[in-house]
Amino acid sequence: MRKKTCVLGMLGTTLDAGTRHADRWSRWRPTVGLCQHEDFLVDRLELWCPPGSDKLAAQITADIASVSPGTEVRLHGFSVVDPWDFSEVYATLSEFADGYRWQADREDYYLHITTGTHVAQICLFLMCETRAMPARLLQTSPARSAPREPVRSAGRLHVIDLDLAKYDRLAARFRARQHQGASLLKAGIDTRNAAFNRLVSELEQVATRSRDPILLAGETGTGKSALCRRIYELKRARQHLGGELVEVNCATLRGDTAMSALFGHARGAYTGAAEARGGFLRKADGGLVFLDEVGELGRDEQAMLLKAIEDKRFFPVGSDKEVASDFQLIAGTNRDLAALVRAGRFRDDLLARLALWTFTLPALRDRREDLAPNLDYELERVSAQLGHRASMSKPARDAFLRFALGEATWAANFRDFGAAIRRMATLGDGGRIDEAAVTREIARLGASWQPSAGAGDLDDVLGAERAAALDRFDRVQLADVVAVCRRAASLSAAGRELFASSRAARTSRNDADRLRKYLARFSLTFDELRRAAGAQVSS
Repeated sequence: MRKKTCVLGMLGTTLDAGTRHADRWSRWRPTVGLCQHEDFLVDRLELWCPPGSDKLAAQITADIASVSPGTEVRLHGFSVVDPWDFSEVYATLSEFADGYRWQADREDYYLHITTGTHVAQICLFLMCETRAMPARLLQTSPARSAPREPVRSAGRLHVIDLDLAKYDRLAARFRARQHQGASLLKAGIDTRNAAFNRLVSELEQVATRSRDPILLAGETGTGKSALCRRIYELKRARQHLGGELVEVNCATLRGDTAMSALFGHARGAYTGAAEARGGFLRKADGGLVFLDEVGELGRDEQAMLLKAIEDKRFFPVGSDKEVASDFQLIAGTNRDLAALVRAGRFRDDLLARLALWTFTLPALRDRREDLAPNLDYELERVSAQLGHRASMSKPARDAFLRFALGEATWAANFRDFGAAIRRMATLGDGGRIDEAAVTREIARLGASWQPSAGAGDLDDVLGAERAAALDRFDRVQLADVVAVCRRAASLSAAGRELFASSRAARTSRNDADRLRKYLARFSLTFDELRRAAGAQVSS
C-alpha cells in the first residue's frame, strides 16, 4: 500500500499572490505549483498562514482544488509578533511539531521551504536536521523557459539538503533539546561520571539521528534493559517510531522454538504448530526490538537475523513466502562477542552489522561519584512502588554511602544496589531506614558476595591436571583470587580488594604488583582471567 504524501509549508504572501485569473495562471506560484506535478502527488498540504492572509489562503485552496482535486488542504494560523525573530519562529514551529500527530509508518513528510521568510526557511531546515519534524526538505522553483515562451506554472521540484550556517541565538535551544533527551536516557538522574555522561550524550545523538542497529554492552546489572526502554521513550517522543517496544531475552530461546519465536512460523510448520505465529520481529514492525543476551542466539538464528536487519524481510519457519518488518534493533550483551567470533560461536558479519554503534555501559564500581544521586533515585522509585515514602536518616545515609564507596563490590551492579534499597525500605518502619537497617543490609550483601569459585573453575583456568596437583590450601586461596580478578575492573582494583587489610595496616605498598607476582606463580595473568570471565554465561 502506497504511503500518503504530506507536505508542510508556509503560505507565500508575495510569491503565491495574484488577484486576477489571468495573473494567477500566467505566473508561477510555488504552493499551487507543487500540487501540479504528475510524478509527485500531494495527498495532504498543511499550510501555515500568517495573519491577514485569509483571502489569499482561500484563493490558493480553491486553485489547488481545481488542479489537484485529490489534495486535502489544511490551513493553520501562524501568529508571530516578529517573523524575523529566530527564537519566536522556531518556538512556534516546535510547538506545532510537538502537537502534530506524525504517522511516519503511514505517511511520507516533506517540508516545503520555498515560501516564507528566510528565518522560517532556516528554522524548517533545523527542525528537519534535528528530526523534530520527521520529514525531508522540498524546494520548488519556476521552470526555465526560452524567451517569449509561456511560463510553465508547475515549475520544478526536487528534494534537497542544505548546508546552512549555525546561528548562535538558536544554539541554546538545541543544547536544551539535547540535554532534555540525555536527561531522559539517564532517568532524570544528575549523574556526575564524566565518561558515562559522554556516552549518554553520544547515544542521544545516535538514537535521534540514525536507525542503524545499536549494541549495548556491559556487565550484568549495568542497566542495558532500562536504557533501551528509555531510548524507545525518547524516539517515541520525537515521533521517530510508531510501533511498539518488543523485548526478547535470547538466553530463553532454546532449540527449535527459537527460530519460531523470533521469525514466526506457518501453520503446520512442525508438530504442534496448529496456528500460524507472527514472531517477535513481526510484532516490532514500525517499532523497536531489544534482543538482550544476543550472544546466546544459535548460528542459524544469527544468519536469519542478519538478513532481517539488512533486508527488513525474512522467511517464517515452514513458509516459502517472505514477510516484511521495518523494525529498529537494539542488541544487548554481557559477553565478549569478539571472543565468541574467534571461538566460532558468533558470526563475524553479524557482529560487524551490530557493532556500528557500540556503547559499553560502565560498571557501578567505575561510577562511584554517581552512587549518591542514584541512591536518591532508588529511594524515589521504591517509594512509588511500595506506596509510601521511603527515606534514610542522615547517619544511615552516611554509613551506607561509606560502604558503597569503599568495600562494596556490587557484583551485580545496579541490580544489587536497587535490591539493597528496596529491602531496607520494605523492612523499615514506615519506610524509614536507620543505621541498624544499613548494618544488617551490609552483612547480607557481604555474605552474598562471598567468592564461589571451586575446583571446576580452577580446572578451566589451569587445566584439570595442574589444578589436581595443587595443595588444598593453594586451591582454596587461588579460587578466591580468581573470583576477585574475574569481577574486578582492573588489576589495581583487584589488588585493593584482596589486600585491604594490609592497606589498612600500611604494610602493603603496591597491591597491583603484589597480585601480579602471585598470579605469575601459577603462570596466570589478570587479563587472561578477565577474558575468561567475559566468555562465561552470566547468571
